[in-house]
Amino acid sequence: MTQDNKLQVEAIKRGTVIDHIPAQIGFKLLSLFRLTETDQRITIGLNLPSGEMGRKDLIKIENTFLTDDQINQLAVYAPHATVNRIDEYEVVGKISPTLPDRIERVLTCPNSNCISRNEPVCSSFAVRKRQDAVQLKCKYCEKEFAHHVVLANW
Repeated sequence: MTQDNKLQVEAIKRGTVIDHIPAQIGFKLLSLFRLTETDQRITIGLNLPSGEMGRKDLIKIENTFLTDDQINQLAVYAPHATVNRIDEYEVVGKISPTLPDRIERVLTCPNSNCISRNEPVCSSFAVRKRQDAVQLKCKYCEKEFAHHVVLANW
């Protein structure tokens, strides 16, 4: 194997690989989805070369599998991500996230007057797609925001 074809992030025996994450988003996903709250080994590749994307991030989590809800919530942050299930070093399942109808407990409402910012309630946003834009509507204050406004509020 030539230097150019060498794996830049070590393969895992069993677990989940989140590939095709936009560059600079990998750490945010780890935090938002609390993926580091595990004793399992996590490998992250940042700014890796990608033919399609130019640069990408990659996350590998050993012995851990994401739920369908978690996978679909990734679509807001990494719409072209691929989630691979790995067993015995082989890809046994490949899933592309789709936008969910609702995102719970992950985001913070940008409205400083929203009760979700000061009360012990879990955030909840309805997801709406209009043309190519994703809008998020807060369950509590009922304000609608462009997804990039909510994401900037991480």
